[in-house]
Amino acid sequence: MSNSFSSPSSLDADAGVLHTPSVAQAANDLRIASGEKARELVHSAEEKAAALKERAIESAQHFRETATEKAAALKSAATDKALHFKESATEQWQDTRVKAQELHETAEDYIRHNPTKCVLGALGVGFLIGLIVRR
Repeated sequence: MSNSFSSPSSLDADAGVLHTPSVAQAANDLRIASGEKARELVHSAEEKAAALKERAIESAQHFRETATEKAAALKSAATDKALHFKESATEQWQDTRVKAQELHETAEDYIRHNPTKCVLGALGVGFLIGLIVRR
């Protein structure tokens, strides 16, 4: 009896039945598959690196915009405070000038009405200052 399936010549290569591959062929197939997988990994890593770089750039831009806004707000607040201090200092200076002028006028009036007391007082103060300086 002759079995038609037992002879290698009767097998159809197109039907999906192939001869057993050799070890060299299997190694070659593995090498090709590993190369493809390595290229896929490199491509995936490049995509992830590009996405990470893009997110870092977006984060840096957002940080820069936020910092610019905060700096503008701080500048505005500092300008307002400086103007407030300037106005306050100007008012204080004007008040001090008015008080000094009033004090000066009061002193002149006192000296005009009491010249003897003022001259004797000035001599006494000068004498005390001379004693203190001599020591």
